[in-house]
Amino acid sequence: MTSSEEEQPGSEEEQAVPAKDAPEPCPEEVGEQDGESSEALPQSSSRQRVLFVLAAVLLAPVALLAGAFGASRFLAPPPDAGHAYVLHVALPPAGGTLGLPPVQGPLDASRPLVVIDPGHGGHDPGAPGVDEKGHPLREKDITLALALALRDKLLAAGGVRVALTRETDRYLMLEERSGIARQLKADLFVSIHADSSEAADASGATLYTLSDRGSSQEASRIAARENRADTVDGVPLAGTSNAVSAILVDLSQRHAGAQSTRFAELALREGKDRFDFRARPLQSAAFVVLKAPDVPSVLFEAGYISNGKDSARLASPEGREAFAAATAQAIRVYFARENGVAAAQ
Repeated sequence: MTSSEEEQPGSEEEQAVPAKDAPEPCPEEVGEQDGESSEALPQSSSRQRVLFVLAAVLLAPVALLAGAFGASRFLAPPPDAGHAYVLHVALPPAGGTLGLPPVQGPLDASRPLVVIDPGHGGHDPGAPGVDEKGHPLREKDITLALALALRDKLLAAGGVRVALTRETDRYLMLEERSGIARQLKADLFVSIHADSSEAADASGATLYTLSDRGSSQEASRIAARENRADTVDGVPLAGTSNAVSAILVDLSQRHAGAQSTRFAELALREGKDRFDFRARPLQSAAFVVLKAPDVPSVLFEAGYISNGKDSARLASPEGREAFAAATAQAIRVYFARENGVAAAQ
């Protein structure tokens, strides 16, 4: 037997015999240990429940937001889908000034200036109509074509400066249109429109000036809005009371109204042999676009776009030429009479 064998422990029987010297746990100690473990289990489970409730309270809003976002992404229409109820309007920056259109014609600033305003534009199409071939017409396109024809007629003859409130299909607020005429210190403002009616037999052109009722209401409103810090017809309103300011505005509007009526009469005289007018061709109404207090202003309804005969005339080159020739002649005669300046070459 080798030395290694001698060092090994005894037989399996000897190993299996429990040591007599090892102390056995007493029953009291066993009971205490069982009690401690039974008390630790409820405390641990209650702590876990508290942590779970806190986690649920904290994570619930996050889960709701995530669900709402996912639902909106899932239910939202594709990006290229049209939305007829969405209207996007380009507005000038807050506090900014409206860009003024260029003045065309003679460089001599003493020459009279007429501002031509094609009605509607941009997202505002105006009244709908159809031409003689059944093609759809929009008032904003008709008015722009008439305004451009009138401008070209005036510039070709010379002697008159011309500006358009719009030369493209863009939207302008009503007060912006007359505001352009005021800022440019125009001598005349002509707003071009095409009328519309449910009555199929309604036809003919109409010339509108500002009504007395609209003038007096506007006089008070302008005086309050300007707060005595503006000028009307060259007269400063600063330092005057609201009552005096209203009187000055009203006097200026009355003077401009008389000039407006004289131009409307000239436009009727020059146009009645070229195209049809209504039975009452000269009328007045409280149009916002006519309420510039110190600029003679006329709204020219060139015809009824809802009438087949009128719409065919308005959409044709011959109709535009007739309108431009008559109105341009009326403008030149008006300036010759009012300003004492022959609007000629």
